[in-house]
Amino acid sequence: MGVLSKLGFTAVTGATGLALWQGYQFQTAQAEEQTAQAVKLQLAETLPSRKGQLQQLQTSTADKPFDVLIIGGGATGAGCALDAISRGLRTVVVEKEDFGAGTSSRSTKLVHGGVRYLEKAVFNADYGQLKLVFEALHERRRLLEHAPFLAHPLPIMTPCYKWWEIPYYWAGLKAYDLVAGSQGLTISRFSTAKESHRQFPTLSETQPDGQTLKGTIVYYDGQFNDSRMNVLLACTAARAGAIALNHAEVTKLLKDDEGKLIGATVHDLLSGKKHNVHAHIVINATGPFADNVRHLSDPNAPKMIMPSAGVHVTLPDYYSPENIGMIIPKTKDGRVVFMLPWLGATIAGTTDSSSEITMTPRPTETEINFILDAIAEYLTVRVRRTDVLSAWSGIRPLAVDPNAKDTASASRDHIVSTDPDGLITVTGGKWTTYRLMAEDAINAAVATKRIPWAGPCGTKGLAVVGTAGWNSTLFTEVAQNYTVPHRPGAIDTRVAKHLADSYGDRAQDITKIAEHRNLGKRLARGYPMLEAEVIYAMESEMCETPEDFIARRTRLAFLDTRACEHALPRIVELMAAERGWWWWRRKAELKRAKKFLQSFTPSNDSRTYSIAIEADAAVARNTRASGSNGTLSLESVGNFQTSKPVKLTIFLPGSKLNEVTVNSPASTVGIAAGKALGLVSAVSALPRLANLLSI
Repeated sequence: MGVLSKLGFTAVTGATGLALWQGYQFQTAQAEEQTAQAVKLQLAETLPSRKGQLQQLQTSTADKPFDVLIIGGGATGAGCALDAISRGLRTVVVEKEDFGAGTSSRSTKLVHGGVRYLEKAVFNADYGQLKLVFEALHERRRLLEHAPFLAHPLPIMTPCYKWWEIPYYWAGLKAYDLVAGSQGLTISRFSTAKESHRQFPTLSETQPDGQTLKGTIVYYDGQFNDSRMNVLLACTAARAGAIALNHAEVTKLLKDDEGKLIGATVHDLLSGKKHNVHAHIVINATGPFADNVRHLSDPNAPKMIMPSAGVHVTLPDYYSPENIGMIIPKTKDGRVVFMLPWLGATIAGTTDSSSEITMTPRPTETEINFILDAIAEYLTVRVRRTDVLSAWSGIRPLAVDPNAKDTASASRDHIVSTDPDGLITVTGGKWTTYRLMAEDAINAAVATKRIPWAGPCGTKGLAVVGTAGWNSTLFTEVAQNYTVPHRPGAIDTRVAKHLADSYGDRAQDITKIAEHRNLGKRLARGYPMLEAEVIYAMESEMCETPEDFIARRTRLAFLDTRACEHALPRIVELMAAERGWWWWRRKAELKRAKKFLQSFTPSNDSRTYSIAIEADAAVARNTRASGSNGTLSLESVGNFQTSKPVKLTIFLPGSKLNEVTVNSPASTVGIAAGKALGLVSAVSALPRLANLLSI
């Protein structure tokens, strides 16, 4: 019956107990909140330069160490840095790639408690799962308040096509509201079929089995810009006095004569120089790579990480409304799939499967088709493979349960452990609880008694850079105060909203750069990113490479890989002028950035290596066992059969070539594709197609 439907069985009977438990816990949380509000953090007006931070890094010695060295600059690592500096600790955080380069930029973009975890808590009488949901829902509220320009509440609807689904889903989501308590966003509600269509016009009225829409249950969670949140956590820590360095790899752990950790060797990947950094405490916050760091200390250390891959796709904005999302609570294999509006597009995901650990995981065609098939049954829009603008895979660092048989049953809660040599590892958890994970990790560091002094945690009420002067109408001030340098007329409202929603009260810093340096043009047609943002990112957000900019400072790589590729030469040109790169460096940076973009396409992408054949959706349904999105890849046309002529549209990457009418069998389709190209030699250059046609 699906996650939400099963949850509904016991939601009402368990509601009173949940309410009493969360009420007691909330009183404790309120007392802690009042203590935290007494901590005030002074932020520098400008970001320290990389050169200055590297000079500070060299000041540490065995006799004068830093208090905390944090390895890993994802959400947890950056959160640890901010927590540590808020307590008055001398803090260093280093990241091998870029802040948020791994899992922290590849999430579902939701700030949520987790309905799935609440199901486990109720059905398994699992206190740990209930605690996880409760903590996540309360941290959800904090995250929304700490970065209101990056995060906001989002209504999400659950379609009901059978009458019994209405009370089941309603009860389950009421339990979700109940656990959130006073920290909830908006109470869930029922919407009729007519009201649901008004809110979500592309929602299908019928299912393949003939069931009609009976209504929807709408509940609220948070949505945010994950990588920008990560970057601003690091920037806030740096402005507060922490040393925060990206592109700096830990290559060795330093130990004293007793085998206790006293620091690490840090390799600055931009200059090539190495530095021995001494610290009282070393924290391992490297997410999926936590075991790699632990093995630097002890090659025989048992593994803690069970990696799980989650794939998402980006689709055009017309797939969903701009202000409401949808959850599909029961896919064919029991997983949950979200379809959400995000930054002017639609994202859909996620999958949950075993994965190898790599910095740039790639989605597979099978995973993309799974997502497309899952949403196709719920939409009136013809779901097409050729509509996928970008696709990405992220690796979740799940903490291993010894009894777990697969990643879906592994714990999503976080773990803080201390090895015999003093290495503290914090792993597991989720984006929503990053702040709590960081607090627990720094508490563990303080508990070792190796740090001379530490104040109370100061992050419960600490907002990130850009929040102080932000308000919901800031975009109007940006629009009115900006003089477009390259053409007459006012700024596009979409650009003004993009700047306010991405940079908060720093938005007008970008418009000043645009005016003074004549950099007000858009980087990519159809997207609101300005050339001036490249300069701002380099000056104020520790942006060092084109990949840093296209994936973490802006989200162009996640929104549209082709538009991003077209923008790359100009981005590299602007960065080269700012940094003084010679032509060979420009060429190398552009080549590497284009290679990085390949991680946003599947490893067996038919658009890249073969020809996609778009057929009538009904034909595709009969052709592919996995379902239908109206597209036949050449890997599946071997199964193509039809009893009457069918019109197919032949595509190469990004462009429609021809329309042909073909009959069964599949070989006719392949030959028609070759004829449509008109160049047999070009067809021969595509191995899979050549093999299909026996050329």
